[in-house]
Amino acid sequence: MPTDSPAPADTPRTPPAAAAQSPAPSPERAALPDPGSGPTLRGPDAPKSEPATPRGYRAVFAVAEFRAVFAAHLLSLLGVVVSELALTVLVYDLTGSPLLSALTFALGLLPYIVGGTLFAGVADRYPARRVLVVCDLLCAACVAVMLVPATPVAGLLALRCLVAAIAPVFTGTRMAALTDILGEGDLYVLGRSLLRIVSQSAMLIGFGTGGVLLTVLSPRGAITVTVVTFLCSAVLLRFGTQDRPARATTGEGAGGTLLRESLSGARLVLGDRRIRALMLLFWLPAMFVVAPEALAAPYADAIGAPPAALGLLLCAMAVGHIGAELFVGSALSPRNRSRIVLPVAAVGLLPLLVYAARPGLPLALAALALAGAGAAYVIGLDQWFVDAVPQELRGRAMTLLTAGLMTVQGLGMALAGLAAEFFPVHQVVAGSGIIGTVCALLLVAEVRRTAPGQMSDTEGRDGADRHVTSR
Repeated sequence: MPTDSPAPADTPRTPPAAAAQSPAPSPERAALPDPGSGPTLRGPDAPKSEPATPRGYRAVFAVAEFRAVFAAHLLSLLGVVVSELALTVLVYDLTGSPLLSALTFALGLLPYIVGGTLFAGVADRYPARRVLVVCDLLCAACVAVMLVPATPVAGLLALRCLVAAIAPVFTGTRMAALTDILGEGDLYVLGRSLLRIVSQSAMLIGFGTGGVLLTVLSPRGAITVTVVTFLCSAVLLRFGTQDRPARATTGEGAGGTLLRESLSGARLVLGDRRIRALMLLFWLPAMFVVAPEALAAPYADAIGAPPAALGLLLCAMAVGHIGAELFVGSALSPRNRSRIVLPVAAVGLLPLLVYAARPGLPLALAALALAGAGAAYVIGLDQWFVDAVPQELRGRAMTLLTAGLMTVQGLGMALAGLAAEFFPVHQVVAGSGIIGTVCALLLVAEVRRTAPGQMSDTEGRDGADRHVTSR
């Protein structure tokens, strides 16, 4: 069991399992040969070699703190997905309005940018474990109020907004805390990969579980499950992770109001040319790749596919993403994962161009699976991002990254729906692939220009303070 005693502020942060294994090296360091890895001569009485250290995803699960974070993530995510479905049904039962029912889903995305911008300073100002536990408890309290029969529909939607505003703070804090738990090298990258795989899988499993629960429970009964999962997540994080000091103990971000710290952090992060380019490489491809999912129902209708086809169209991209992420994370070395970032990001949206030919269901599913697989470049991009962001800004940067990612996906869905009012659905999806590829190529060029050693200090700062870009 991890200890609860905080380390001094100036103590280097190391993974708790450092005695058993050290964090994997960065892609650059991983490329160097290991002088101790070659064959050695052993005498007849030489001791037997120790058991091999776990590698890949097994090495991540060997860290006890990560197992607690992973279990908490799985529980809370399943609870959120179930509550989204149940709350949508509840609002429709109370109002009979399809608009308000759909708005319940939309309100899960829109407040992200508010919470991620205005409250990002929490991630660096307070100890990570405290932030994570308090966020879980606040979300549990909000969902518990939803269970009260007297809560009006407006109150349900307001509580939904509050939970969504808390979410980016929680996610950004957890992402930054992973660098404390797993180090800043390959273990961190694989840990982030596992959490993404869980997120993709939970969407598939959670909606199915929610549907089953709603056959035996009332919508409010199903929502009760979410309260339990949030409370279990809080317990796992409280007793399964170490209590580490806050990051913003000195310098900018270590004083003043929370709002000023949050906005200052956003200015510093977005003002750094390298960090801004990497962040946009996370955001923009994700904005365009959601078009076929947003338009899955009208496309299935347009090609005369059976009702079951809608579920396949919604699952295909997630299946491709999960498969590619598992392959890249387990089969490629850190150096090779770094090498594929820019090429895969440049061509990842090209499969959507198949929609220009108005394909039937089999070809459309193949294109969606390939487009989902294109997201595998993010594994290497995670390493670049954590290398570029200074430790004292890491919580705010990752909170902003999360908030922006959810916001641009919501915006992408809305724009795809708007475009489909004026153009055929298959043309909108193909157009998203074309425009998204052009944007990706421009971003790839910018990321190349901002690579370490490719620009001067002045260009790198681009308006940010010097200490932000120095490591």
